[in-house]
Amino acid sequence: MDTHKNGEHLLVTLGKKKFAEPKAGPVIFVKDENANILLNDFDSHPHAYVLACCMDRQVQAEIAWMIPAKMREILGSFSIEKLNSISLDGYLEMFNEQKLHRYNDTMAKVFYNAVQTIVTEYNQDASNIWARNPSSAAVVYRFLQFDGVGPKIATMATNILVRDFKVPMSDYYSIDISTDVHIFRVFRRSGLVSPDADADSIVYKARELYPEFPGIIDFSCWEIGRTWCRPKNPNCQECVIGSVCQKVF
Repeated sequence: MDTHKNGEHLLVTLGKKKFAEPKAGPVIFVKDENANILLNDFDSHPHAYVLACCMDRQVQAEIAWMIPAKMREILGSFSIEKLNSISLDGYLEMFNEQKLHRYNDTMAKVFYNAVQTIVTEYNQDASNIWARNPSSAAVVYRFLQFDGVGPKIATMATNILVRDFKVPMSDYYSIDISTDVHIFRVFRRSGLVSPDADADSIVYKARELYPEFPGIIDFSCWEIGRTWCRPKNPNCQECVIGSVCQKVF
């Protein structure tokens, strides 16, 4: 497998470059400006980010990340106190009437339980999940304690915190790559793993490439998959990893 002259794979180099960039403005999750402002408001609404992460499964990411903003429109407030005042039945009714998610009954329960976890376990302040320079393992573990959150979402949520929000942590060892369709495609086509490699194989290959921070290549792979390494008609000539890709189709 081709690598850089220093033995570092190009994906790692690209990931380090992205990680070293200073935070410039709000993190963009959706096209709606007000929704992005809410998701970036770690001072007053850190729970908006956490709750959006909990919603981000079995639906397009943009739909999940819009749920906090849509709920604020419905309720007139998105304070944790307001959210805590709503019963499970209230959330079930809201999710189904507004069709907030593909699986409204399930995700209404996930949302309700997440609010309860923030209130009872984190003193109504979701930023306590990542406060005081914790280890990456601690933060991933805390996300895993939320109903419906598995390793993929937990590592994604932690990765965004350190990569995009520049939240300090004592290490990055436990932030794995979050396997999605783009990650699978880039890893398989580039020859990093076999064409039939499963999610575990990809996670461990990322750990091998950069043990200090396996998830550092997550965004690069996602961007490559969306921009150049498309399912059909991939643009290999312009792809940023074209020089090291084995182009396995």
